[in-house]
Amino acid sequence: MRPLTDLKPGFFILVCFVLLCSGCTHREIPPNFIIILADNLGYGDLACFGSDLQQTPNIDKLATEGMRLTSFYSASGVCTPSRASLMTGCYAQRVDMHLSDTGLAILRPVASKGLNPEEITIADLLKEKGYSTACIGKWHLGDQPECLPLRQGFDYYYGIPYSEDMIPSFDPDWPDLPLIRNDEVIEAPVDLSTTSRRYVKEAIRFITGNKEKPFFLYFPLNLPGSSAVPVTDKAFAGKSGNGPWGDAIMEIDWSVGQIVNCVKASGIEKNTIIVFTSDNGAPQGLSGSSRGGSNEPFSGAGYTTMEGGMRVPAIVKWPGSVPEGSSNDELCTMMDWLPTFAGLAGAQRPRDRIIDGKNIRPLLSGDENAKTPYKVFYYYLMDQLQAVREGNWKLHLALENKYDGIDKSRFYGSSELRLIDLSKDLKEKHDVSGEYPEVVDRLLGYAEEISKELGDPSHRGDQIRPALYIEHPEPLIMK
Repeated sequence: MRPLTDLKPGFFILVCFVLLCSGCTHREIPPNFIIILADNLGYGDLACFGSDLQQTPNIDKLATEGMRLTSFYSASGVCTPSRASLMTGCYAQRVDMHLSDTGLAILRPVASKGLNPEEITIADLLKEKGYSTACIGKWHLGDQPECLPLRQGFDYYYGIPYSEDMIPSFDPDWPDLPLIRNDEVIEAPVDLSTTSRRYVKEAIRFITGNKEKPFFLYFPLNLPGSSAVPVTDKAFAGKSGNGPWGDAIMEIDWSVGQIVNCVKASGIEKNTIIVFTSDNGAPQGLSGSSRGGSNEPFSGAGYTTMEGGMRVPAIVKWPGSVPEGSSNDELCTMMDWLPTFAGLAGAQRPRDRIIDGKNIRPLLSGDENAKTPYKVFYYYLMDQLQAVREGNWKLHLALENKYDGIDKSRFYGSSELRLIDLSKDLKEKHDVSGEYPEVVDRLLGYAEEISKELGDPSHRGDQIRPALYIEHPEPLIMK
C-alpha cells in the first residue's frame, strides 16, 4: 500500500472532503424545544386526562400524537416556586424562591426579590449551544429589570411579569398590570382579554423566524389564571358550556392548536419537542373560593401538597422519538426538563451546583424497562416540608400552621402524621401508618435529611443558594 505522503495533494483533499461529509450525514441535529405552560390548570380539566366536562380537541390530539405523563409533578403547588423549579431544575427552596420578599407564597408587584441571574436556567444552557430563546407569556420570577427574562438567558421577552389578579382593584397600592416587550412597558394596564391572542402571534413570529436554527420557546399562558373569574377573549367567552373556567380552557386549547399548526407548517415537526403542562393544580374549593377547575381523580386543590395540588397533566410530543398515543406512569417532575433538554441539546449539565432534576429521556423513549429516576420526592409548600414520597408510599408529616406568630394556615397544613398507599388510595383518605411503622421511620429519615439541606420554618438549610434582592424596587411603568 502506498503511504499517504506519496498521494497527490488533490486526491488527499478529496478523501478528506468525503470523510467529512460522511460524518455530517450521521451528526444529529439538535431538537427545538417548546414548553407550553398553563396557569392553575387541573389534572381533570382535560378530556385526555379523564375530564367529561370539557372538550379539548387540540390538546387531546397532542396526546394521541405523543405521550401522556400521568405521574408528573410540579415541584410546588404555587406559581412562583413552581416556575423557579422549571427554569432552574431545582426545588424552589434550593434557589431561595420558595418565599416572597414579604414572606408569602408568591411574588407580588414591585418585589424586592427575584430569581438570581447567577442561577443557570434552561435558556442559559441552550443559548450556550447556539439556540435562539424566547419567553412569551407570564413570567412571575421577579418584576424588576434585574430579574426579567433577558437576564435569565432569553433573547426575547413579551408578556406580563406577574399574576393577572395582582392589579389595583385588589390593592390600590399596586401599579397597573403591564405588558412588557424585552425591558420596555408597552401597555399599562394590559387588556387581559387579548393576551393569549397576542402571545400566539408573537410565538408564531418567533418560530417562523427561527425555523432554520435551533430554538427554545417558553410559552407560559396566564390562563385559566388566579382570578375568581378568568378573563377570556370574546371569541371564547360563554362558548364552552362549562362556565368561565371552561371558556379559559377552550382558549388554552386554541392556543395549543395554533402553536402546533405553526410548527407543522414550518416543516420542523419531526425535530421539535413540544411539552404541554401546568404550573400547579386548579385552586378550586380553597378557603371558600368559587373558582372552577377539576383535579380529579385526586383530592386537594392547587396551592396545597395534596396530589390534586401538585400532580398535573403533562404531554410530550416528538415524532419518531416519543411513541405516539403512549402514556407513562413513572414519577417525573417539572425539574426534569432542564437536565433532559441539556442532554438532548448536547449541553453540559451544571457541575458547580446541585441540580435536583433528572434526565428522563429513557422514560420518553417508551422503554418499558425505564423506571423513575427518583428514589424520594419531596412535597414543599413555602418553607415547610409537608410530605415525602417513596415509590407508592406518601407520608404526610405532622404539621403546625403558625410560625413566629404569623398565621399561614391558608397554605400550611395542620394535620396528624399519615401514611398513604397511592397505588390504592389516590384520594389520600386512608392512613396506614399503624400497619407499616418501618416505612414511616424510613420516610421520616428522608425528611430529616432534606430539612438539613433545604431548611424548614425553624431554620435555614445549608444548601440554599441566594435569590437576588433589590434595595429600591420601582413599579414598571410606561415611559
